[in-house]
Amino acid sequence: MTTTISVNSAICGFNHKITGKLDGKNIIVDIETPCEKIKKMSHMVIPMMETMDIKDNFVMDRAKEIHCTPGCIVPSGVLHVCRLETGMISKTLAKQVGKISIDFDEV
Repeated sequence: MTTTISVNSAICGFNHKITGKLDGKNIIVDIETPCEKIKKMSHMVIPMMETMDIKDNFVMDRAKEIHCTPGCIVPSGVLHVCRLETGMISKTLAKQVGKISIDFDEV
């Protein structure tokens, strides 16, 4: 079953929709986005085993190649989709919690 999430990059003013589907040993990910940088990685065939480490990571490598800012939360969203599709995050739990967030309590 396909996983779809929304990423609200309020700092940048962009909303993104990330969809992923497990296909054998790969996760096929598509991103609907108005961001010109993210459009460069809007379709990826991600080897499942290349999502396990934060340093040697297919998604993070693509983000570096397109010069994502260090604070961009889209790569994290893609990795969450990958983990949901591979069963490393429970889809039931994700549905129950609904969202994760970064809150700027004092700035």
